[in-house]
Amino acid sequence: MIVYGPVPSRRLGQSIGINNIPPKTCSYSCIYCQLGRTDKMLTVRREFYKPEDIYYEAQGKLKQLEADNKHADYFSFVPDGEPTLDKNLGSEISMLKSFDIQIAVISNASLIWMDTVKEDLMKADWVSVSIDAVNDDIGRKINRPHRSLQHEAILNGIIEFSKAFKGTLVTETMLVDAINDNSACIEEIAEQLALINPSKAYILVPTRPPAENTAKRPSKDSLVNAVRTIRSITGVDTECITGDEKEEDFFFTDDIASDLLSIASVHPIREDIVDELLKKKIADKTIITELLEQGKIIEFWYEGKKFYKKNIRTENTNGDIS
Repeated sequence: MIVYGPVPSRRLGQSIGINNIPPKTCSYSCIYCQLGRTDKMLTVRREFYKPEDIYYEAQGKLKQLEADNKHADYFSFVPDGEPTLDKNLGSEISMLKSFDIQIAVISNASLIWMDTVKEDLMKADWVSVSIDAVNDDIGRKINRPHRSLQHEAILNGIIEFSKAFKGTLVTETMLVDAINDNSACIEEIAEQLALINPSKAYILVPTRPPAENTAKRPSKDSLVNAVRTIRSITGVDTECITGDEKEEDFFFTDDIASDLLSIASVHPIREDIVDELLKKKIADKTIITELLEQGKIIEFWYEGKKFYKKNIRTENTNGDIS
């Protein structure tokens, strides 16, 4: 399913997800990624789905929401990989704009040094770019990028984009304990953010099962220091996000299995939330048991909580490594 949700976004309210990249196709293999390690490392843009297919699925989703008296705040490109790998991204954004709903793209910014990527992102209303480190060695340790990517080119590309973009630009920095949460690293990130001057700088921590068990939350003191440092150096509104969703934030139709699969593909969901949603729908938990037995979802434990995540390893994709 290319279009899913709406899913509660910590930044965008109720967001209809656009999954324009097959799992798990990316230019990075971040140690904190909630989808696990990257199977297909790409840096060459290509077509994955027809823009028309995305448009018609989005149209159907909006009709479904209207029938259920629900709404969406954004169409958000936050797929099973890096959205800018899709060479049709610009066309897809243009087509979705006909629905008069804001368009967001959440990108790791690894390809933003390309002019074609900048041009596509310019069409969006809200863009988030990741800056987890300025130091190349630390960046490679936390993001594990494709070998062809140049860290300096990415950072310069973000600055160039920020000067021309007319929409809302925010940055996202995932802090991981003992890797990029020390004072020196934070100061470097802050100085880089000052050059970008985003509308808002978000500090995130791993809140769902990460690709590597070594990716842990930083201490509270580290987070307080990070927010204070970035605010003082940049003057930018800085927010630290460490919370969890509530069950009322999620939207399920009567096709619970399909909804769970589409949400869990990019958004692992806690067991207690699923239990509450099943109660509301007067549904039996055998739905979950069957999905587990079929290998469509898998269980994860993280910080003492059980999560369900779509088993993307069972899906067939046509992505090649390049």
